[in-house]
Amino acid sequence: MTTIVLIRHGETDWNVIGRYQGQADPPLNSNGIQQAHQLAKELSQSSIDVIYTSPLLRTKETAEIISAESGIQQIDEPRLMEIHQGDWQTRLRSEIEDLYPELFAAWETTPWDVSPPGGENLNEVQLRVYDAVDDILSRNPDRKIGLVTHRIPIALIKVRFQGMDPDIVRTIHLPNAYWEEIIASPIS
Repeated sequence: MTTIVLIRHGETDWNVIGRYQGQADPPLNSNGIQQAHQLAKELSQSSIDVIYTSPLLRTKETAEIISAESGIQQIDEPRLMEIHQGDWQTRLRSEIEDLYPELFAAWETTPWDVSPPGGENLNEVQLRVYDAVDDILSRNPDRKIGLVTHRIPIALIKVRFQGMDPDIVRTIHLPNAYWEEIIASPIS
């Protein structure tokens, strides 16, 4: 049996003020660093064999703190990055709503039909995240695998392995420093 430990990065200043991060690269703030240390303590008894992390700074810093405190090997996996939000990245939610009112309203209600200008759509993110997970599972049968990633990739993984409705991807609440163990098996 293979177990995936889904881990969301700690808090950034952009999380606090509602600035869209996407694949922009803000670091953890002081609270996010504390959250990562708390995660390391909570996960110390989880017997994680290996950690795969998005290479974005907020996830990498979170994974490094967990790895340093537990001695777990950490591997960068770019396909675990957050959705690329194109022109929406680095903007506050209110700015996006003002600049793209119809598109943003559609993002809020029918996200699978929307691509932020210059960014990815959810189908593209789903393909790359599932491809990464399939590769990771095939390389790590019967192990406990930590995935340090972002809200949308975690939501997509939950849709796949927990049978959740795909429409939850936009609305599911996954706070910073959230973690959860799920059972998964390699796709044959």
